[in-house]
Amino acid sequence: MTIEQAQQQVDEWIKTVGVRYFNELTNLGILMEETGELARLMVRKYGEQSFKESDKGKELADEMADVLWVLICLANQTGVNLTEALQKNFEKKNIRDATRHIDNEKLS
Repeated sequence: MTIEQAQQQVDEWIKTVGVRYFNELTNLGILMEETGELARLMVRKYGEQSFKESDKGKELADEMADVLWVLICLANQTGVNLTEALQKNFEKKNIRDATRHIDNEKLS
């Protein structure tokens, strides 16, 4: 699935199953909630915190997909083409960071 197809499929799902988009600020809040859930799982899996009973059965892929879903909703609502945005972001990083990371002694 391409990013463009994902944007189209999310839009179709929202308009049929989801009835309508939540407003942009509500979706921003939901994005923060989903990001927090992903962070909680990452901290427990890769950090020093131990798992709680309520963390069991949670999957990183599912949490990441939740974050992506809401981000796609926000892109659709605000007219952002994520394919174009990502391409422009690569261009920006390729110019700005052409030697930045290679020259970073901390990464050696």
